[in-house]
Amino acid sequence: MTEAYKGTALITGASSGIGAIYADRLARRGYDLVLVARNRERLAALSSRITTETRRSVEILDADLGDKAGLAAVEAKLKQDASITLLVNNAGVGTHTPLVDSDVDAMQRLIDLNVSALTRLTYAAVPGFVARGKGALINIASVVAIAPEVLNGVYGGSKAFVLALSQSLNHELADKGIHVQAVLPGATATEFWQTGGLPLENLDKAIVMSADDMVDAALVGFDRGELVTIPSLHAVEKWDDYEAARRAMFPLLSTNAPAPRYNAA
Repeated sequence: MTEAYKGTALITGASSGIGAIYADRLARRGYDLVLVARNRERLAALSSRITTETRRSVEILDADLGDKAGLAAVEAKLKQDASITLLVNNAGVGTHTPLVDSDVDAMQRLIDLNVSALTRLTYAAVPGFVARGKGALINIASVVAIAPEVLNGVYGGSKAFVLALSQSLNHELADKGIHVQAVLPGATATEFWQTGGLPLENLDKAIVMSADDMVDAALVGFDRGELVTIPSLHAVEKWDDYEAARRAMFPLLSTNAPAPRYNAA
């Protein structure tokens, strides 16, 4: 039995992995769906299964968010469809290859998808949410947003952008009825690793969470109104301390004189 209708959720990167699981879970929660990805066959199969199991309406958009026309089509959908109440910015690409061993054009494509496309889709959705006085945004970041030394620096930087954007948007939109959540998964069992050239079997099983567990945990955080959800972090007080220290610096970050330690000897 699915829950009462909650509007439409548009999910990017929805054909497999985390995006496909969000599609399944959100449909069961009462959302109609718009599923966005490049692989139409996978989208069609997922759509058919979800429709059969939940009786929710599922629309598919086979669009490449790295392509201007594909991105524009999804932007138009977000601007024009007033039934959309939730945007899940899940599409992204990553790499574990060190920066000096990476192709700069590949890094540009990473930025185009992880940063530029996500930003444009956010801009397409949020004004409508504000006008209607309700809406939610789930941005899939990564723990490398706060641990950029772990993987490729361009990838870490792109996810740090997602976290910072989410925090800023929450500051701007929380009083307008808009819920923003940044999800920071650790290593998750998806095609991400194989695509990046590092098969899952090369990772310590102790650090890899199943995609189902990750999404289910993230949705508990969403239900609780969390701004930042880190499913793998058991010691949540560590994050609380980190955030408290960051916020304590706010009034100290801009002054009219250099700190004494920078005075010339």
